[in-house]
Amino acid sequence: MLSAVNIEKSFPYEDAEVAVLKGVTVHLDEGDYVAIVGRSGSGKTTLLNVLSTLVRPDNGHLTYGGTDLSSAAEKELNEIRRADFSVIFQFHHLLPYLSVMENTLLPFMGSLAPVPKSLEQRALECLERVGLADKAARLPGNLSGGEQQRVAIARALVKSSKILFADEPTGSLDRKTGEQIMELLAKLHEEGLAIVMVTHELAYADLAQRTIEIEDGMIVH
Repeated sequence: MLSAVNIEKSFPYEDAEVAVLKGVTVHLDEGDYVAIVGRSGSGKTTLLNVLSTLVRPDNGHLTYGGTDLSSAAEKELNEIRRADFSVIFQFHHLLPYLSVMENTLLPFMGSLAPVPKSLEQRALECLERVGLADKAARLPGNLSGGEQQRVAIARALVKSSKILFADEPTGSLDRKTGEQIMELLAKLHEEGLAIVMVTHELAYADLAQRTIEIEDGMIVH
């Protein structure tokens, strides 16, 4: 489904280039649930960003559905992100001046054309899935941290994506709320959604089908 082979990525730091990923190879099958773990600075988030096409690798090949994404045009990557990939982050990135419903519909608000009623209905269904249908008209500032993160998940679901990339989705939440988010991710996986999750919580990593441990830019397990 998604394969990254011999991925290398460096970033400039002061007067040098720092290698963050050093020949990493990862294969994701349809319906997989993969946790990426490692110490801070090990390259976890960079690997997730490469897999989700938010960052281009310097070397190596990233393929999805038989298409080499490493050299794909930005227009093609945008289409794949729009149709098949969703990303949620530790910090939900909601727009404070938009309602919960409008934040959920953001993937479809790139033009001046009104959002079709069918998509509004789907967004409401996604909010219902995360237990927030009754708060669709509220602004994010009136929600708790856990509720805001659930809006971000609803926004990811509204596209009917095939792969959900999650970067420390519980990192800014308390334990109880974090466990609720993990339960929701487990249900989504049971329904067939592939998930790639970066986490520092080993207990949460154990909920995945398999774990990738990265250390100093290389996979060690």
